[in-house]
Amino acid sequence: MREEPVFATLDASIERRGLRDRVYDRVLELLLSGEVEPGARLSIETIARQLSVSPTPVREAMVQLERTGLVNREALKGYRVAPPLTEAQLNELTEARVMLESTAARLATPAEDSLLRELDTALDAHRKAGEHLLKATADGSSDLSDTTDYFARDVDFHRIIFRHCGNRYLHDMSETLGGQLHRMRQSALYGAIDVTEALSEHEAILVAFQSSDPEAPARAMKHHIEQVGLRSLETQRRA
Repeated sequence: MREEPVFATLDASIERRGLRDRVYDRVLELLLSGEVEPGARLSIETIARQLSVSPTPVREAMVQLERTGLVNREALKGYRVAPPLTEAQLNELTEARVMLESTAARLATPAEDSLLRELDTALDAHRKAGEHLLKATADGSSDLSDTTDYFARDVDFHRIIFRHCGNRYLHDMSETLGGQLHRMRQSALYGAIDVTEALSEHEAILVAFQSSDPEAPARAMKHHIEQVGLRSLETQRRA
């Protein structure tokens, strides 16, 4: 009788992946908080000691963070905090997002009822997070978690369109490119955040999907991404 294979490392692998993700979130929070200056060295051993974990999940998290562009790896020297995006890089990122996201919006047209329902729900969650952030900012009680939650709800709205575009490769590309958005948002965390403008543009995208104009969703998405890029440039220039 053939015995079932025993995967001795399966549970440990799953547990390690969960630990790596938690470490990733903590280090990402550190990078977005502005506590470490661009160019500062990030010691894997020091971070592991401060988080009370082994160096392995920290090293794995750093590999992930390198893909976002938030940290740079130097041969034989380890990792350093990456500098903010330059204006040229911001423009390139905006161009890439316009091509990718307007194409996804076009492919998701005409919108199925499920897409409209999901977008409406995501827009409501984004609006609530935005209103909370504006209120907390006004009374001086906001912290990094308010801002990161707001941006997470923003990402949720865009991910829905990619899930409904019918092209798995566009979806995968969006996840890769999405990591770079952390760098774009770094400067926004220390200045005025475009809550009102972004919410208005997301509402326009939903209305476009609800319309009978087959070009409206891609057009509304293109306008939104271009405006986000312009606002990011203005924020960076003021910094």
